[in-house]
Amino acid sequence: MWCWRALKWLPVLLIVSIVTWSYYAYVLQLCIFTIESTVQQCVYLVLYHILLIMFSWSYWRTIFADIKSIPDKYKLPEEELEKLLSADTEEAQRTVLENYAKDLPIVTRTMSGSVRYCNRCVLVKPDRAHHCSICARCVLKMDHHCPWVNNCVCFHNYKFFMLFLGYALLYCIFIMSTCLPYFIRFWKGDFGAAGSSGRYHIVFAFFVALMFAISLGSLFGYHCYLVAHNRTTLEAFRAPMFRGGADKNGFSIGAYNNFKEVFGNSPNLWLLPVFTSFGDGIVYPLPQQDEDTESLLSSERWDRWGERARPFDERESSSYDEL
Repeated sequence: MWCWRALKWLPVLLIVSIVTWSYYAYVLQLCIFTIESTVQQCVYLVLYHILLIMFSWSYWRTIFADIKSIPDKYKLPEEELEKLLSADTEEAQRTVLENYAKDLPIVTRTMSGSVRYCNRCVLVKPDRAHHCSICARCVLKMDHHCPWVNNCVCFHNYKFFMLFLGYALLYCIFIMSTCLPYFIRFWKGDFGAAGSSGRYHIVFAFFVALMFAISLGSLFGYHCYLVAHNRTTLEAFRAPMFRGGADKNGFSIGAYNNFKEVFGNSPNLWLLPVFTSFGDGIVYPLPQQDEDTESLLSSERWDRWGERARPFDERESSSYDEL
């Protein structure tokens, strides 16, 4: 078990190692030993460190986000579990789950139309929650398990993950663009004697940044698409099932409201890796044809579920009521 836990940190250590080397290549070899203009050095160093800080901060928050567990009210009590295990038919099991889940705020179902249930965690799955086999638990609004952060990307860290991708992409583009003139000089054989071995670090930094920029650009663009349509990666591959059937846009409430559901209602905090997502990860507003988009995230949506507790609303900025 300890070997497995250590093994899961290898991708993170690889990223940290690459970033550490890139710091040496860019700050020392390019900015200090190669660039002669003091003004250019200062501009490059200031911009580089701003991007590095925001990238590292977002990466840290994604890795070490507090992924809260499913509330206890979704876990089957012993008597209900006994009923479920003693049921002779699938229909009898379905009835047991339906009776227990009738007061829970869930609208999604399985492909067969029954209540979504995890037999490993022994609980009724909240909407958009899924079981992660690597973390060995059910996760709220699970997007996917990312080995590069050694964590599940889900409700509690999805904003951090988006910022991590965005700042990592900007970090790579900045290194690539500022190293490009020196790569061209190297290609033409006009690099001079700028620290013979050091120039190879600069050229290699250009290629590494280019490689990561291509992969990060496609991944970040895809997740921007998912945010705009209020889908997770899992929901993009298999549309959520409702009583009326599968609906890939079942949680979409308009592109701008979908964006605010992840990033919050305060523009000055959108680009900072602090938690501002709306809701509790359990109940989500659904689109209605007889309502305007602004009302979709209003307190009326919560009232329709009755007076139910929202366990993760620890501060006002995480409630849909603000919209």
